[in-house]
Amino acid sequence: MMDQIQKRILEEVADLHVIPEGAYNIRANGESAARNTTANIDIINKEDSSGIEIHIKPGTKKESVHIPVVLSKSGIKEVVYNDFYVGDDSEVFIVAGCGIHNCGNQDSQHDGIHRFYIGKNAKVRYVEKHYGEGDGEGKRILNPGTEIYMDENSSLEMEMVQIRGVDSTYRTTTAELKAGAKLVVRERLLTHGKQEAYSDYVVRLEGAGANADVVSRSVAQDESYQKFDSKIVGNAPCTGHTECDAIIMGKARILAIPQLEANDIDAALIHEAAIGKIAGEQIIKLMTLGLTEEEAEEQIINGFLK
Repeated sequence: MMDQIQKRILEEVADLHVIPEGAYNIRANGESAARNTTANIDIINKEDSSGIEIHIKPGTKKESVHIPVVLSKSGIKEVVYNDFYVGDDSEVFIVAGCGIHNCGNQDSQHDGIHRFYIGKNAKVRYVEKHYGEGDGEGKRILNPGTEIYMDENSSLEMEMVQIRGVDSTYRTTTAELKAGAKLVVRERLLTHGKQEAYSDYVVRLEGAGANADVVSRSVAQDESYQKFDSKIVGNAPCTGHTECDAIIMGKARILAIPQLEANDIDAALIHEAAIGKIAGEQIIKLMTLGLTEEEAEEQIINGFLK
C-alpha cells in the first residue's frame, strides 16, 4: 500500500491518479509496490542486479508500460537497471520517471539506468519525468542513464522533463541507429536556487537513412547551473540535428556544447545554440494586460517550456 505522499508524487511523475491499465511496475522506497503484466508484455526481476526486464512481444500494438519510481524516505540511495526488449513491428507507450520527497537531513538519490533494444520497424514513445519536493536539508539527486540500440526502420520519441525540485542531476544518453531508424528527443528543464543539471548526449548514426533530432529547451534561474553537451556522429548517409535553446535569469550560468562529427560524405548534420534573457518588451506587454512582473515572467517561462 502507498501513502498519500507517495500517491501525490506518482501523479507528478507519471500522471497516474489510479492504477493504470496494461503493464506496470511501481517502485517505492527501494521495493516493488505493484506490478502487472499482460499477454504481450512481461516484466521480470533481473537476476544479476537490482532492476527489471521488460519484454514486449513482436507485433504488440497500442499497449503501454508504466515504471515510475517514488522515494519518500530521507537517506535512500539506489542504482536500478531496467532493460527494455521491444519486439519487431510493435507500437508501445512507455512512462518512466522518478519523484523524491525529502524532508530529512540526509541526501536521497536514485540512479536509473535504462537500456532500450528496439526491434525492426518498432515504434516507441517514451516519457520520463523527474520531480523533487520537501523542505529538508537533504538533497534530491537523480542521475538517469540511457542506452539506446535501434534496429532498422525503428523509431523512438523521447520526452525528458525536469521542472524544479531536483538539486542535482547528471543525465547521460547514448544511442546507436541502424539504417532507416529515427530518434527524436525533446528535453525540457528548469533549475533554480543553486541546483545543477548536466545533460550529455552522444548519438551515432550507423546506417543509411538514419535520422536524429535532439532538442533541449531550458530555463536557469537564481544561481543554478546547466550544461548541455550533445554530439551527433554521422557514419553513413544520414541526417542529424541538435539544438539548445535556453533562457538565463538572475546569476545563473549555462554552458551549451553542440558537436557534430561527419565520417561520411553524405552525412548532413546541423547544430544550433541560443542563450538569452527574457525580452523586456515581452514582460511589458503582459503587464499591460494586468499581470505583475513576476506573473509575466512565469507566463513566458511556461510557454517556452511547453
